[in-house]
Amino acid sequence: MQVLPIPSGATTQASPPLGRLIVLTGPSGVGKGTLMKALLQRHQELYYSISATTRSPRPGEIEGKSYYFISRSKFEQLVAQGEFLEWAEFAGNYYGTPRAAVLNHIHSGKLVVLEIELEGARQIRTSYPSALNIFILPPSFAELEKRIRGRGQDSDEAIARRLNRAEVEIAAAEEFDIQIVNDDFETALGQIEQALFS
Repeated sequence: MQVLPIPSGATTQASPPLGRLIVLTGPSGVGKGTLMKALLQRHQELYYSISATTRSPRPGEIEGKSYYFISRSKFEQLVAQGEFLEWAEFAGNYYGTPRAAVLNHIHSGKLVVLEIELEGARQIRTSYPSALNIFILPPSFAELEKRIRGRGQDSDEAIARRLNRAEVEIAAAEEFDIQIVNDDFETALGQIEQALFS
């Protein structure tokens, strides 16, 4: 291979790294958290944006790794200061994505992945239109209900609320760039990888 000399006075510039924001959403119980966990284990180059929430930690959740657990008043203060890329109230608690960390990682060339609820995903589409939006669907509504009940975390009343909410969320799937049905876990994971890396 012949190497051509660089003309004098010419400078070489590396093109800036291409970072991107990836948004993963879908109804509660669809398995998006499990898919996200597997994705991060397989691809350590991804940056997972940790959300802030006003809800209490669940067993096994770790501050600064699962979520940033903050008070309602602190959350509202951060909203007023414009510190969230998106935020929403869900099941009586606030959830939000801290803006600065996400933008810093995108600008440094990283693929940044968010796992958020429908309202937050809609806000991202407005505030950050170049994001890739992926919606995870259940194979059927009956299967979704089975998964939610199988977790054994919620009261019947809370399950009913989640299922009502899920109907609204599933109806919005067409708004997203890509829809992936989480019927077979490995297939769904492979489809997400294809969307991110192809």
